[in-house]
Amino acid sequence: MCIRDRAYVRVYSGQLRAGSVVSNAAKERKERVGKLLRMYANQREEVPLLRAGDIGAVVGFKFTFTGDTLCDPAHPIVLESIKFPEPVISVVVEPRTKADQDKLADSLRRLAEEDPTFTVRTEEETGQTVISGMGELHLEVLVDRMLREFHVEANVGKPQVSYRETITQKARSEGLFERQTGGREQFGHVWLELEPLPRGAGICFESRVSPDRVPAEFVPAVEQGVRESTESGVIAGYPLVDLRVTLVDGSYVVGESTEMAYKVATALAMRKGVAQARPTMMEPIMSVEVVVPEGFLGEVLSGLNSRRANIESMEPRAEGYQALRCTVPLVEMFGYATDVRSMTQGRGTFTMEFNHYAELPADRIRELSGGYSVGGAA
Repeated sequence: MCIRDRAYVRVYSGQLRAGSVVSNAAKERKERVGKLLRMYANQREEVPLLRAGDIGAVVGFKFTFTGDTLCDPAHPIVLESIKFPEPVISVVVEPRTKADQDKLADSLRRLAEEDPTFTVRTEEETGQTVISGMGELHLEVLVDRMLREFHVEANVGKPQVSYRETITQKARSEGLFERQTGGREQFGHVWLELEPLPRGAGICFESRVSPDRVPAEFVPAVEQGVRESTESGVIAGYPLVDLRVTLVDGSYVVGESTEMAYKVATALAMRKGVAQARPTMMEPIMSVEVVVPEGFLGEVLSGLNSRRANIESMEPRAEGYQALRCTVPLVEMFGYATDVRSMTQGRGTFTMEFNHYAELPADRIRELSGGYSVGGAA
């Protein structure tokens, strides 16, 4: 894990010496080890080497970031990479003054380098900066660091849940783009088949079209059109996930077919196909563990049930405490830290992590989309 001027490392085998040169196998770059440090809270001790099993900090890396493998240049190896979950909650941040604008961009870049579960993007339509993370507390800590460590004055919006859209049945759709632009004809024509995939499968594209129907040089443009189209769904504009798109047919005109025409044709086919494939929305579901004194158990259970919780287990803990394990939609957990402390006279605690995405109830979809009816038009 990289934190500003130092990187935390764990030595799996051999030794890591100060001043040595190591290879970043993931990026195929050489790095020089500057100082080696042992960290004790806010104190640090410089050491000449770290041995297998040690965890320490390195000063001097330029190209190494969280999840990279460092090794002996003569014996390259890449350890299994860490799979980080997608962010599930977002807020908008805006600099208060022009002077804060550059500082904001720099601070967010450095925070994102440290934490792969923290992402930053700019909304194309509004130009707003949106930061995303794994929960309300996660973003609160990062925003606090941005204000306190980087001295950035910024306005922060209310947290928003990162919903997703997907399809629930197969569909076949046609996209035709035929237009004269800039004095020349543009022609693109595709037939796509869409089918749902298991949760977490992502977006898969394949081509089964004959080259005499759609030449091979245009297939990458079709794939690009597919992936760009999945950035915004048809219900409420959230990203599309977990579907396979297959290019099965099409046509072309010599001298008129272009990559841009096929991208537009693909976008038209995707829009039409997703609408036909009974689209739905999904929300992030969190695994939650609440530890409370037994005397407050009933009230805490009632509160969780009102938040659409699915109680999975209860087990006793030391000194008269009970641990509740459940899954709860993320949107229902906003403000829960305050509520659980209030219900338990400050003695209750909870932890939360992302579990999976699940389909939203139809009434919630209509509410979020402004009236869209699942399985039909708005």
